[in-house]
Amino acid sequence: MPHGESWFSLLPFHERFIAFAAAFGKPFREDGLTWYAHEHPGVQHIYAGLFVLTLLAIVAVITETNLNDSKGDLLPPRTLNVRNFVEILAGAAFNMMKDIMGEKPARYFLPLIGTCAFFILFSNALGLVPGFLPPTSNFNTTLACGSVIFCATHLYGLRANGFGHIKHLFGPWLGPLGIPLNILMFFIEIVSHVARPISLGIRLMANMTADHLVLSIFLGLVGIPFVFFVPLPMYLLGSVVVIVQALVFCLLSTVYIAMAIEDSHAHAEDH
Repeated sequence: MPHGESWFSLLPFHERFIAFAAAFGKPFREDGLTWYAHEHPGVQHIYAGLFVLTLLAIVAVITETNLNDSKGDLLPPRTLNVRNFVEILAGAAFNMMKDIMGEKPARYFLPLIGTCAFFILFSNALGLVPGFLPPTSNFNTTLACGSVIFCATHLYGLRANGFGHIKHLFGPWLGPLGIPLNILMFFIEIVSHVARPISLGIRLMANMTADHLVLSIFLGLVGIPFVFFVPLPMYLLGSVVVIVQALVFCLLSTVYIAMAIEDSHAHAEDH
């Protein structure tokens, strides 16, 4: 399959969708200053992202139906099913969050971080299927995820601490003579906070792009009959990368939010 293409390219409306996307811009050259004159905008991450969302919706419906049919059973079924998988992943996300921010905030922010965990994990795993591209290998997708965490961090930081959330960006008060240093600290903190969603997006995108590229190379070295057997070590390594990258994103997101909602208490102790 050509580079940058997937099974979604066989969709009957693919060419028309590319023409529609081209109206919003064309990809830049590597120097970032000039346009590719004959290149189409990349839309594979859009297809893949919508596919993952559809898959998650199906998983949610199956889980909800299973919960309603269980009638409060205390013991889970002996075999692993969709409901068990969802409970294990949600439980792991909650336990990770509880260790960082406490039980009450973890319960409150579980829908946000849990959604990120499911979307990123399923998106990463899609790249393990031959012929598919993970949506998280595109910076547009990962930056969007990082931007959601960025907005949530500061919105809930302002909600929890009010003006103290902005005040802490200036650093500790050093008196009238320290005002220039406080202003400098403010701009340094602004750059640091703005860099967070960018670093989240770049880290996830770069790792998933490299993982998918390595797996694609190994798949291309073998014939069709052995495509699932020869690169087994690469599949194992890719599975580890899929899980670790989802964990890292959720872990850092939880830390950022926990720091934002606890800023007022931390700085009150400093003063």
